[in-house]
Amino acid sequence: MSGDDASETAEYADALGPAEIRDARPADVPVLLEMFAELADYEHLTHELRATEQQLHDALFGAHPAVEALIAEQRGSGATIGYAMFFPTFSTFLASTGVWLEDLFVRPAHRRGGVGRLLLAALAARMRARGGERLEWAALDWNEPALNFYRGLGARTMSEWITHRLTGDELERLAEEGRERR
Repeated sequence: MSGDDASETAEYADALGPAEIRDARPADVPVLLEMFAELADYEHLTHELRATEQQLHDALFGAHPAVEALIAEQRGSGATIGYAMFFPTFSTFLASTGVWLEDLFVRPAHRRGGVGRLLLAALAARMRARGGERLEWAALDWNEPALNFYRGLGARTMSEWITHRLTGDELERLAEEGRERR
């Protein structure tokens, strides 16, 4: 994040809220990885978790950051209780930027207290300050607590869209076709 963004985050702090929201710092990488493991466990996806401290540090703070993160810290204790991980998108139809929310995670003991909403509100404010017009994310179809939370925000389920993914051998085969044609 640029230095200008740090001043944007300061305005998200609400004296009455359960948490302070701030930009991630390099020192947050280990606790972010802990929360990734907690999220993977909740989503029954621990077999897919391969992120390392170096990879995450480079993705957040390297020469060409690929992602940004907001951290929720509990008021008083300063304990990290949640995060939002996101990156920019672009809509050809709107000719405008937006944000893809990769993860929104609040530790179980702090759920239903407004922390998730604070993280999303901070993200929405940052995106709008940058001229963004669209905030999008995916949720597992069985995660009713999350789905209800998102509906309560006024988010619309995009049931007409189906997510696709290429990984592993299939991705490599397609990449090989591209390399052969150069």
